[in-house]
Amino acid sequence: MNLSEDREARAAIEAVIMAAVEPVPPAVLAQLVELPTARIGEICDELVAEYEREGRGFTIGRVAGGYRYQTHFDAYPYVERFVLEGQSVRLSGPALETLAIVAYKQPISRAQLSAIRGVNVDATLKTLVARGYVEEIGHEATPGNPVLFGTTTMFLERLGLDSLDQLPALGDFVPDASVVEALERGLRMPHPPADAQRDTEPALEPGAASGEGLHDGP
Repeated sequence: MNLSEDREARAAIEAVIMAAVEPVPPAVLAQLVELPTARIGEICDELVAEYEREGRGFTIGRVAGGYRYQTHFDAYPYVERFVLEGQSVRLSGPALETLAIVAYKQPISRAQLSAIRGVNVDATLKTLVARGYVEEIGHEATPGNPVLFGTTTMFLERLGLDSLDQLPALGDFVPDASVVEALERGLRMPHPPADAQRDTEPALEPGAASGEGLHDGP
């Protein structure tokens, strides 16, 4: 490939990724510019390096199995202020918990989700499906053929992941043995007398202890 053809391919890749609504798979780009898939990856890496040298506020990211334009990490505070200022639409704590379970346990049924969380998840699951983070991906081969749920491409896009393999290991969130042992010792300690309990601070108002979810933004 001569220099002119290489420039044309780079420009074409930039244009297609810019025009695309969803991440563009490298195989699609390879077909469009008639180059090997490996070369597509090289060109995208070259473009990323070029944007970095020039201090651009955007880059090309590999997410959900394809390439897309996204804002540079250094510009995050400004983008967050622009996109989220004045908005209050957030995922609730229960919704985030349910979404995390789906992400790590998929494919998973509604009944399995409810069993893990200890509450009915119908309303929460409907919210996640409506937001586009969770979808039906099949049916379980058991009596009644319950629907199985999994995360969507949008879920990967919002987290900036190329695949579910990039989710942090669950072990990163599990306390070590010494912490668990200390918690168990604390739970085995006798409760204070009733009079002492009455001297404690009053309970929080309903909803005061509930945590807010993450911003539902790009």
